[in-house]
Amino acid sequence: MADLFPDALPQTSTKDGVREDAPLADRLRPASLGEVIGQDHLTGAEGAIGRMVAAGKLSSMILWGPPGTGKTTIARLLADSVGMRFESVSAVFSGVADLKKAFAAADKAAEAGQRTLLFVDEIHRFNRAQQDGFLPFVERGTVTLVGATTENPSFALNAALLSRAQVLILQRLDHGALGQLLDRAEGLEGPLPLTTKARDALVASADGDGRFLLNQAEMLYTAKIEEPLDPGALGKFLQRRVAVYDKDREGHYNLISALHKAVRGSDVQASLYYLARMLTAGEEPRFLARRLVRMAMEDIGMADPQALVQCMAAKDAYEFLGSPEGELALVQACTYLATAPKSNAVYKAQKSSFKSAKETGSLMPPQNILNAPTKLMKDIGYGAGYRYDHNAEDGFSGANYWPEEMDPQSYYEPVERGFEREVKKRLDYWDKLRRERS
Repeated sequence: MADLFPDALPQTSTKDGVREDAPLADRLRPASLGEVIGQDHLTGAEGAIGRMVAAGKLSSMILWGPPGTGKTTIARLLADSVGMRFESVSAVFSGVADLKKAFAAADKAAEAGQRTLLFVDEIHRFNRAQQDGFLPFVERGTVTLVGATTENPSFALNAALLSRAQVLILQRLDHGALGQLLDRAEGLEGPLPLTTKARDALVASADGDGRFLLNQAEMLYTAKIEEPLDPGALGKFLQRRVAVYDKDREGHYNLISALHKAVRGSDVQASLYYLARMLTAGEEPRFLARRLVRMAMEDIGMADPQALVQCMAAKDAYEFLGSPEGELALVQACTYLATAPKSNAVYKAQKSSFKSAKETGSLMPPQNILNAPTKLMKDIGYGAGYRYDHNAEDGFSGANYWPEEMDPQSYYEPVERGFEREVKKRLDYWDKLRRERS
């Protein structure tokens, strides 16, 4: 019966604090920031993280990037680099009670002169009230917050939290960085049972995700394959197609560029050819779905608002059906985009409005359009003089909605193509009424 008790079980040996039977990705975790692959723009001597470590002082930060790019690894190494205590919670598995325990432990450590780096994985999954709970502890320095997210912080995180943290963007790992990861794996486990082309195909299939790549490599090592696999055999072994491209993925970048430009140029036949080239080469269909969504917004926009709807529906259809059946949905979306009227007016409006927002900072909207839920706010003029548009003639008041310190701007300029022709008529009509009623 002693075998039922943990103390009686054989102990697994460890090396450098990592179990020898741990997953390959864990055994290959970098021991220092200098060993982190693919994020030199942050961890290098001139990067934001490199500079903070050199100064020995960290500010709170949000690490934003795709899966498998090193967010958790960087957070752990940051604490080690500046001698901070490391505390970790996950927004997926943790609740308010876990956060209270973490903050209490940080307070106790602070009394002993020990600073705490609190790493919050998937921080965007905490609701806004939970995010607000971080603020007092960050403000008084109880913890240095390092949050990790795959979602755009502008939409996923509170403005108050963002104002107290620096957003650092991690890049999807490129072919060279992924190749270095495989080099490290082979240095530990020996050569992969792959031909040169199959090795390149394995790297291409990872689509920038280092953890996924190492998990795939571990499957190959575990299988004890005797003869090197070619790309076709690799695809059968992994039960997924793998892309066959030139070294350094030049073929990948050339073809996606050709597809984008053919769609933009309204050449549906060429668009379908390049899409087919990529799909039959084994490109990850989800990558192509993401690119089609981007084309719908960047090159079509309001000229045909259904373009984005078609692409999102194609993405959902592919997720529902999988390959190869679901690829027909991507073909349909590509056909729709290539034949749709084109406009980059929304794309240009984003660029110019974002630039303006950064330049003007935190100007207050005019008081007449501010809500006044309390008596004090009403007394100081919030909402005074607001004209309810539905009560106005034509449902349009012509009121000014710009900050008093800022002249009205023009960001969105629709073109005379597709649905934007109708949008332009609406804007011209409202501009005319606004001039008459100003």
